[in-house]
Amino acid sequence: MTTSQQPDAPKPAAPKPGVVTPAAVTPVAPVAPTPAYTSDIEEAKQFAEVSAEGVVTLLDGDEKVEVGQVPDASEQDALAYYVRKYDEVMTQLQLLKQRLDTDVANQELEKTLNQIDELIIARQMVGDMTKLREFSKQLRDQLAERRAKQQAEREKALAEQQAAREKIVERAEKLAEQDPDKTQWKHSTAQMRQLFDEWRDVQKSGPRLPRATEDDLWKRFRSARNTFEKNRRAFFSQLDARNAEAKKTKEDLIARAEALQDSTDWGPTTLKYRDLMNEWKKSPRASRKDDDALWTRFRAAQDVFFQARDAANAEVDREYEANLKVKEQILQDAQQHLPFKNLETARKVMQDVRKRWDDAGRVPRKDMSRMEGELSKLERAFNELEQEHWRKTDPETKARTNSALVQLEESIAQLEADLAAAQEAGDEQKIAAAQEALDARRQWLDVVRAAGE
Repeated sequence: MTTSQQPDAPKPAAPKPGVVTPAAVTPVAPVAPTPAYTSDIEEAKQFAEVSAEGVVTLLDGDEKVEVGQVPDASEQDALAYYVRKYDEVMTQLQLLKQRLDTDVANQELEKTLNQIDELIIARQMVGDMTKLREFSKQLRDQLAERRAKQQAEREKALAEQQAAREKIVERAEKLAEQDPDKTQWKHSTAQMRQLFDEWRDVQKSGPRLPRATEDDLWKRFRSARNTFEKNRRAFFSQLDARNAEAKKTKEDLIARAEALQDSTDWGPTTLKYRDLMNEWKKSPRASRKDDDALWTRFRAAQDVFFQARDAANAEVDREYEANLKVKEQILQDAQQHLPFKNLETARKVMQDVRKRWDDAGRVPRKDMSRMEGELSKLERAFNELEQEHWRKTDPETKARTNSALVQLEESIAQLEADLAAAQEAGDEQKIAAAQEALDARRQWLDVVRAAGE
């Protein structure tokens, strides 16, 4: 329809029984300025009849509906009044169409459309009613599509919300099912806290789940968190108990170590400290902080003893420096006879060396291997000469070998007795001296036995 100037509504002198007052439509706030719909009066005439008395009749297809009377008004004015009512309804439909694209609730839009449909059904207006009804039906279909789309979106959002919650619950349940003894509690506790934060974020950002689903998921999540926390408390309670027992065990070892730290009975006490160390290695670990502190105390007690022992040994070694000089002189004197040529002379030299060697006593530890090596060279030189002589004087070999064996075996038996007595007394110095002499005799014995074979 084209736009034409519309006259103001006439003011009836007095309402008559035949006059129909259109029902008011609930005002709807537009989302954007919407121009009012304006019908063309000339075109509108095809949908109406106006009597001389101002009675206006709507022509709706084959139906004629008396819509009202405007007394004392021209035909044009009476028609314009009811055409304007039609335009108002059309404007309301246009505005409603715009609002379908906003976030207005479906219920509110449907309520407005129902009110407009009541006006259309009442037909107290003049205009193309078929067009109005088709427009209204189109909007109702669009509203149904909008509702269906929103419902689908809501169901999708609910499914996503439920899936997100279930994923959080499953991760929480997996944490709760861990073996407490193999769980990395610091990391797992942080993960459980993070899951709770995720639960709250998802709950706030997404749609609300059905009450039954919400309650079921929350119960599972809460149960997993409670199980996890129960296992965590039980683990650390047991750990505290184990740590306390380990701490007590190690404090007992420390007390025993500290009781020995001032001992000067070097040999037996060294063995006791070795036993204490073995017990320490077999004992359970306390917490890292306690275990480090306990080890420091245990080690400190050992250090007191071993530092004192090392100092005493160093003093002894300094005393042995004189013995070293004596043995070096013994070697020097014997080496002047090398190479041995006469067995009797060599035997006298070696007898003198052995006696003087034993009488000289121990040498410092750092020199023991070197000195024994030099002595062995003399022994080998003597043995080689003896073996050569034995080969030349075979009848005498057995007797001489037996004599040497008897002497060495007697000497070894005596030295073994001396060593046992020193060990029983715990005399470190005598133990070392007896062991040194015994090792030398056994070496000589092996050489003699080999020569007699």
